[in-house]
Amino acid sequence: QVQLVESGGGLVQPGGSLRLSCAASGFTYSNYFMAWYRQAPGKERELVASITGVGGRTNYADSVKGRFTISRDNAKNTVYLQMNSLEPENTAVYLCYAYNTRVYWGQGTQVTVSS
Repeated sequence: QVQLVESGGGLVQPGGSLRLSCAASGFTYSNYFMAWYRQAPGKERELVASITGVGGRTNYADSVKGRFTISRDNAKNTVYLQMNSLEPENTAVYLCYAYNTRVYWGQGTQVTVSS
């Protein structure tokens, strides 16, 4: 059974940090393009960050450049999103995405930034 399972979400104060994890199973993670999307209330789903399966090249939404970092650990079959200097505007459900010849989505993990 192919699965992407996100974890690490929660409630943090503005300026705080959080690291999200996406654990993949049932397929060869290292060959997949991986990404984090988010869905905020009243907004459409948007691409936050991505990392390629070949070369590990990364890309980020302009709004998170310099604050968020995507990485992957092939030994653990996991992709991460390190989020620093969090703002209330970053509140959203964050979803893991994987693509090679098929698309897979995780169920999402809630990130809430509030004082």
